[in-house]
Amino acid sequence: MSTDYKFEGWLGLDASSADGKMQWKEFEPKPWEETDVDIKITHCGICGSDLHTLRSGWGPTMYPCCVGHEIVGIAVRVGSQVTNGIKVGDRVGVGAQAESCLGRKGDCEDCASGNEQYCARHFGGTYNGVFLNGGKSYGGYALYNRSPAHFAFKIPDGLSSAAAAPMLCGGVTVYNPLRHYGCGPGKTVGIIGVGGLGHFGILFAKALGADRVVAISRKANKRDDALKMGASKYISTDEDKDWVQENKRTLDLIVCTVSSSKMPISDYVSLLKRDGTFVQVGNPEDGSLTIPAPVLIMNSAKLGGSLIGSPEVIREMLALAAEKNVQPWIEERPMTEANKAIVDMNDGIARYRYVLVNEN
Repeated sequence: MSTDYKFEGWLGLDASSADGKMQWKEFEPKPWEETDVDIKITHCGICGSDLHTLRSGWGPTMYPCCVGHEIVGIAVRVGSQVTNGIKVGDRVGVGAQAESCLGRKGDCEDCASGNEQYCARHFGGTYNGVFLNGGKSYGGYALYNRSPAHFAFKIPDGLSSAAAAPMLCGGVTVYNPLRHYGCGPGKTVGIIGVGGLGHFGILFAKALGADRVVAISRKANKRDDALKMGASKYISTDEDKDWVQENKRTLDLIVCTVSSSKMPISDYVSLLKRDGTFVQVGNPEDGSLTIPAPVLIMNSAKLGGSLIGSPEVIREMLALAAEKNVQPWIEERPMTEANKAIVDMNDGIARYRYVLVNEN
């Protein structure tokens, strides 16, 4: 079945595309299946993963590549076997994952338990991936997106499309470990890195009811912003000279969004109370993190990681965001300015998330 719309978007053709050299071209989406949904894209958040992928920072990219996995738009075609209630005309979103094995290769404990993002047999990325039917995945810096509907979500009425888009990767990347490790009343939570991910960490820790949220960053220039977002305290590791001693054993849970192998991880872990948990969500491309064995041992601390969120968790997050009026700090940029926007993102200008908008 042919459509009356074309799949066109910003394509990275080589690693130089991360320097603002993507080109607008037509592309071929995955072969249609009756479990799919086509989305006319209205909004797409810019994620740090987009930059890592455009420059092949996490490994070789399958160029040409259309990045963007914080997609919101209108469903314009819905397959006859879609069972999650999505209808043509609905406002829907797609995050960083577009497919898992879902039992198609036999029993899968991860998918059966609602942990599709950890499927060891098949993780189909929304871009730079290959679907089980052989098609290549293309993301949201585009006019249209085609994805399996199992990984598409209705956007609650109380949430704007611009606000919802960056939640679909950036938001859930921190929401999932916060909820999984017990963020809530009676807890003191640390968020390391006040950026696109970290600012969501502050907002969602507050929405989940944490007693205190401590924002931690190298420089002091984000202190006022973090406090306005709801942080109870701000630590600048460059300027607060005695920050380690003054804050040792004060946090129940830390979520670290920093993507650098050079961060002082032992000092960070020392901020945990006994039996506290340090969760890493930033994925460095400049080397591996060192395991802080002495402080883990002395604090009886737990060191963990977390990957985005399952469809169930994403729906839960969106519902909470609508209920608690979680408003990310975003700046809308025209889709036509995607090249300039990714350069600005890479230069750290974003405060704190860019969202590309298709104006038609």
